[in-house]
Amino acid sequence: MTTTAPVLVVGATGNLGGQVVDALLDIGKPVRALVRPTTDAGTLESLGVEIARGDMLDVDSLVTAMTGADAVITTAAGYTRGGKNADDIDTIGNANLAEAAHRSGIRKFVLTSILTSDRTPDVPHFWHKKLAEDRLESLGVPFVALRPGAFLDQIATMGGDPISKGRFLWVGNANTPLTFVLIADLARYLAAAVDADTEVGERIDVGWDRPVGAREAARLLSDAIGQDISVRAIPAPLVRAAGTVTSRFVPIIKDMAAMFSWFDAGNYVADITRQTELFGPAPTAEDATLRLGHRLTSSSGR
Repeated sequence: MTTTAPVLVVGATGNLGGQVVDALLDIGKPVRALVRPTTDAGTLESLGVEIARGDMLDVDSLVTAMTGADAVITTAAGYTRGGKNADDIDTIGNANLAEAAHRSGIRKFVLTSILTSDRTPDVPHFWHKKLAEDRLESLGVPFVALRPGAFLDQIATMGGDPISKGRFLWVGNANTPLTFVLIADLARYLAAAVDADTEVGERIDVGWDRPVGAREAARLLSDAIGQDISVRAIPAPLVRAAGTVTSRFVPIIKDMAAMFSWFDAGNYVADITRQTELFGPAPTAEDATLRLGHRLTSSSGR
């Protein structure tokens, strides 16, 4: 669809959101970014991105930011950002985005959701995405939700640089197959979804050509870079126990423990049929780990 109206990106100063901005610019889309009043937007401005100052907890500022926009892509996630307002962002903030989209008459709203979010009420940050989908639907907002699997590029660096350490961390059974994605691939799909021929309210799983276990992913990464990368698996019961003890003070630990327990159940597997119809063949596990390996070695100076 050709239009001079911009796509509003919510979460544009984050890792995924920044790559969504790049992907939109690559396909010739004008971009507007929602940026909080105290956040530096210099990098975005240098790319020619229009800046809309606002906050997800201020619905009127969201309406202003969406006015005149063609579409919205949100990658915002309080869970990954952390901070005292993390839960509010994932609940009140997402509800505000839906309300603002309803008021402003956005043509299409693209939500970054989570694989199996509708089946995981015990994993708070998963369930919050399901509630965000439901809120958009209840307000009649024309939306599509992309539900990616686990970000391997985040997981591989969770315990530090896997290249220098020769390993990455995992929680639970490292052999249980599950769906992984790379952030760059998801960013391209989110940008493409703005004009993709989707049905209103579609929920689309996103992943590789097949599920793999963390240990297999490490083996593929080892093959890609020519260096042995092992997996240090932390028993899930230890994390669950820590989550029980610290949940009063650090809720994210309990949330993370519940997430890895869900991974262990073997149900975190995408149906990529619709993904391939809309965006082309899914990345193979071999190709994805090869690209990740190149990026990791480059950032390590090798």
